[in-house]
Amino acid sequence: MGSEWIYIVEDDESIRGMEQYALENSGFRTKGFEGGREFFAACQEELPGLVILDIMLAGEDGLSILKILRASPKTALIPVMMVTAKDTELDKVRGLDLGADDYLSKPFGVLELVSRSRALLRRAEQNRKQTDHGDSILRCQSIEMRDERRQVTVGGEVIELTYKEYELLKLLLENPGVVMSREKLLDRIWGYQFDGGTRTVDVHIKTLRQKLGEGGKYIKTVRGVGYKAEDTDLL
Repeated sequence: MGSEWIYIVEDDESIRGMEQYALENSGFRTKGFEGGREFFAACQEELPGLVILDIMLAGEDGLSILKILRASPKTALIPVMMVTAKDTELDKVRGLDLGADDYLSKPFGVLELVSRSRALLRRAEQNRKQTDHGDSILRCQSIEMRDERRQVTVGGEVIELTYKEYELLKLLLENPGVVMSREKLLDRIWGYQFDGGTRTVDVHIKTLRQKLGEGGKYIKTVRGVGYKAEDTDLL
């Protein structure tokens, strides 16, 4: 613990200071930034292990910063916790769909902040260990995923996916032929704290199939249960 930096992007100096104080007292190293410009400049020097990102910033908003992070292979896998006073379902869904790993609403307790930060760092470390053991190419007929590049192709053509669409496809490809229930997909991709309902999974599967084009037929619906990736043309 404490070997990696936690970067905090928060334009309220008192809140930023409180977050840094709580985390540093728990053994973490932190750097605080008022906005995206300073934050990205620091990322050029050294990448953080975790980003705590406020949505409502005076300049570039947190969702825009998150989108930039997820678009770059260098920062795509850095865990991000969104922090905001806005507590509407729409804000939560937008943040999670763009690739936020967790969501904390103000006001919050510092113990919860520390606990969730520790959990995200632990999960990121586990993911790195899995990657270090051999980054494989996942295939299902014409669909090919190169996880080290965060790249998906169908018939050789690169397909642009959102963060959640990518993670959803990855989980299905990692479990070929295995039926994944909507509840399991929701828990694994969106997390236990997400309360948007299983309809979210159906909507993402629909857009994922559309983007995959002819490769979409290999994402099969198991009626009344969920979905699976199956490399057969039989429906």
